[in-house]
Amino acid sequence: MVQATTEVRYGIFDPTGNVTALVETAVDGKDMTAVAAAVMARHPEVEQVGFCDAGGDDLPTLCMAGGEFCGNATMCAALLRAIRLGWGPGEHEVSVRVSGAEGPVRVRLDLADDQGASASVLMPPAVSVSDAFLVHAGTAATLPLVRMQGIAHLVVVPESPFAHLIDNTDDAERAVREWCALVASDCLGLMFLGDRGDGLRMTPLVFVPGADTLFWEGSCASGTAAVGMVFARDARRAVELELDQPGGTLRVSSAPFGADTWLTGGVRKVGEYALSL
Repeated sequence: MVQATTEVRYGIFDPTGNVTALVETAVDGKDMTAVAAAVMARHPEVEQVGFCDAGGDDLPTLCMAGGEFCGNATMCAALLRAIRLGWGPGEHEVSVRVSGAEGPVRVRLDLADDQGASASVLMPPAVSVSDAFLVHAGTAATLPLVRMQGIAHLVVVPESPFAHLIDNTDDAERAVREWCALVASDCLGLMFLGDRGDGLRMTPLVFVPGADTLFWEGSCASGTAAVGMVFARDARRAVELELDQPGGTLRVSSAPFGADTWLTGGVRKVGEYALSL
C-alpha cells in the first residue's frame, strides 16, 4: 500500500451519470486497486477510478484501476486536459492514451466553459461482433457479443430469454460474473435494452474483476458503442442511435463491422479533492 504520509489528489467528473474519479497523483500500478477502493469508499457515488496524467507536452494518459477501457473516463481525461492547459470555450480535439486501447483515442470537445463540455469519442474498433451461446439458471439463449479492446459487452434485447434478469439484480450480477469467465474477457458488461416509447433505453451492468467492482452504471459509453455496432451489423448499414440511460442520454453512430463508431455525450467537472493514505 502507499505510504501513510502520501496525499492523493484527484478530481471527480460526471459523464452522463457514470461518475468517475481521476487520480492525478502518481501511483504505483500495484497500489491502484487499493487507492481506487479508498476513493470510492469516501465518495459512494463514484462508479470507477482512473489514474490520469493530463498535463505536459506529451499526450494525456489514462489507466483505469482494473486496466479496462472506458469511453466515459476518456471523455473525463480529455476535459481534464483542457482544464490543465487552460483551453477556452469552443471546439478542440485531443488524443488520449487509454488502458485497454492499442492506440491513442481521439476525443472532440466542445467546451461550454472550464467545467463542462460536449464530447465525442472515436471508439477503438471492435475486435469482433458475434454471438455467444450462454446458459444461466436453466435458461439457454444466444446473445450478441461485442469484443472490444479492453472490454466486452453482451446485448440483451427485450425479447431475449435473459431479459428477465433486469428485474432480479442478484441473479443478473451472478450471471455477469459467470459469463465474464465463460467468454474469457478481462471485464464484461450486460447492456439491457428496452423501449421508452420514442426510442431506446439502456440499463448497463458492468463487472470489472481487476478492480473488484460491479455496478449498475448511470451510463456506459463502450456499452452504448457496442449496441450501435450490433445494430449496424444486423442492419448491414450505418446507424445512429440515442440511448436513454439512468444518468442521461448517449448518442452513437456506427458503421458495420465495428469500425468508425463515434460516441457522444456530456461531461462536467464536479470538484477536486485530496485524500491522505
